[in-house]
Amino acid sequence: MSYYEFKLPAKILSGEGALEHVPHELQTLGASRPLLLSDQGLAQVGTVKIVQAALRQGGLVPAETYCHIPPDSSIEVVNHIAQLYRDTQCDSLIAVGGGSVIDTAKGVGMVLAQAGHDLLDSAGCEVLPRGKHVPFVAVPTTAGTGSEATLVAVVANPAIQVKMEFLSYHLIPDVAVLDPRMTETLPPRITAATGFDALVHAIEAATCLQRNPVSDSFAEKAIQQISQNLTRAVEHGKDRKARMAMANGSLLAGAAFSNSMVGLVHAIGHALGGVCHVAHGEAMTILLPAVMKYNLEKCHKRYGELLLYVAGPEVYAATPEAQRAQKTIDTLIALRQHLADVTGLPTTLSQTGKVQPSDFEAVANTALNDGAIIVNPAEADFDEIVGILKEVWA
Repeated sequence: MSYYEFKLPAKILSGEGALEHVPHELQTLGASRPLLLSDQGLAQVGTVKIVQAALRQGGLVPAETYCHIPPDSSIEVVNHIAQLYRDTQCDSLIAVGGGSVIDTAKGVGMVLAQAGHDLLDSAGCEVLPRGKHVPFVAVPTTAGTGSEATLVAVVANPAIQVKMEFLSYHLIPDVAVLDPRMTETLPPRITAATGFDALVHAIEAATCLQRNPVSDSFAEKAIQQISQNLTRAVEHGKDRKARMAMANGSLLAGAAFSNSMVGLVHAIGHALGGVCHVAHGEAMTILLPAVMKYNLEKCHKRYGELLLYVAGPEVYAATPEAQRAQKTIDTLIALRQHLADVTGLPTTLSQTGKVQPSDFEAVANTALNDGAIIVNPAEADFDEIVGILKEVWA
């Protein structure tokens, strides 16, 4: 690659007691009246209370707390919270949750930065002006989306059944907080789905057309961290070492794809989410092997290199070079099957109960208009996407 760019401006607080450092970081950013955002599930299991207690220990009480963000947040939710922020005279955002919560906070920041009232006014890539900056702390409660380190926000537009993508360096949080207390109560199935999502981020970042030496380094380490620790995190959820490895791996994967992009797995996955409401992590889990098979001719050498991080040095050394690419795919299929056996994670579209073959045409058309498809190593047209959907149907 003759030229590339890489940016990761977020300050990373990672490890035991990371939450207790948030008040100091907000003070450094000139903020004292944060709006704390989360969802009902995290409020009910006590995760939000842990964050509130950590903030109080540093002498900080949120000016307002909103815990009603749905799993697939929408433009309407973003606009509502932006108005709440204004009404309660907040000066910063703390997002505690998975990708939906953090992406919602990014959307709120976009609306406020432009002194507007509708997220749709910010549609596009790098359209945000150098307007008002809203200090933003992201506290992920899953090791999956990597949204705490990315310039991407995905927010649903129910009116047209599309998950809209917003891209801007202004969306990257000021502070990313990785604390093992945030993920140790995550149920096994969600741990598996979000962990596989992070693995897809890293694999697509390491193979897409915009990959670069720095994103490769982040992606390769992420693949290694996740491959070595995902099963342990699923089967032994209280293992903080495994949880922290997954959290760090997810952030590394997010930073990688934020600077190189993803690919066809995400293009089709976004479409399945928008049209059929398939959970994102489940879509990633179902699609990865089939898309890797589709890309194999273009990515044979690179997939072979990734075997070192997917399976370890012993397997890599014992596998003939010509067989390494297929071995990488087979290893990922075996990992997926093990997670499915343990948690009930779906491995086919029919198992989700949300997709019918009659949806394939709409999904394929939506995927063709997704930005992620542009940097996939192998071009894909309508018929080829439909072929992939048929392959993963049952």
